[in-house]
Amino acid sequence: MIKNYLKLLRLPQWIKNFFVFVPLVFSQHLFDKEYFVFSLSGFIIFCITSSLVYIINDVIDLEADKAHPIKKYRPLPSEKISKLNAIVFAAIIFIIVGISLIRFNVFFAVSVIAYFILNILYSFSLKHIVLLDIFSIAAGFTLRVIAGALIIEVPISSWLLLTTMFISLFLAIMKRQSELKLFQDDNNSKTRKVLASYSLDFTNQIATVAASGVIICYTLYTVSSRTVSVFGTENLIYTTPFVVFGIFRYMYLVYINKKGENTTEILLTDLPMIFNVLLYILTTILIVYKII
Repeated sequence: MIKNYLKLLRLPQWIKNFFVFVPLVFSQHLFDKEYFVFSLSGFIIFCITSSLVYIINDVIDLEADKAHPIKKYRPLPSEKISKLNAIVFAAIIFIIVGISLIRFNVFFAVSVIAYFILNILYSFSLKHIVLLDIFSIAAGFTLRVIAGALIIEVPISSWLLLTTMFISLFLAIMKRQSELKLFQDDNNSKTRKVLASYSLDFTNQIATVAASGVIICYTLYTVSSRTVSVFGTENLIYTTPFVVFGIFRYMYLVYINKKGENTTEILLTDLPMIFNVLLYILTTILIVYKII
């Protein structure tokens, strides 16, 4: 029973909340205990809130998930947890989040509330509207980064926000692309109605634009006068190849290996992607904190 409730929380999806740490790293406060504790607290709050959103979404999509070849094995559609118990569990988590937010500054609290409301709107309506579905996902990632800056009260580069927006758009549209391939010979309306409004050609074009946006915005961030001035070096440009490789590797996994429906699975199981992310983090820290 405990295992089923842990699955309901979707713990592997918590990896997405690491975006909260982006402002901490680039504000040069990663090794400052006070700042790190605040960022870690924000990360935990977003993890709990995102799990709450997943439970609500699973309750709403219960019937559709029963028809999905993969999602039907989740605790709710497989009836390992009843709908009533899931709702009660969600209510308990909601109370915990509400009480916890009192301890944080109002701006961070507002960002968490905005994230929650956005995802509730997504679960009920936005995910059924073409384009607004992927932009809602992008907004969720962007709110994580903004919240990460607000909780430690540091400014965040506009280029980093744009990079976050484009990379989340890229991941969202690649997910849609994978779903289209999975259900191109099935009835899309049984699983995700919005898929009827997309086509493989359309998603391919959006993915190309989003991938280009990530690379261009991140590159411009590394060479911007503000970045060079803050870090006192132009060496951040050398982290760009890791970003480019990550984008290309992800596209390879979706287009050639036919993965992409589960972003977290790719990030946690593909060894080249794991090594690339770790090398990017290590190189960034070494440059930003002037260790090299």
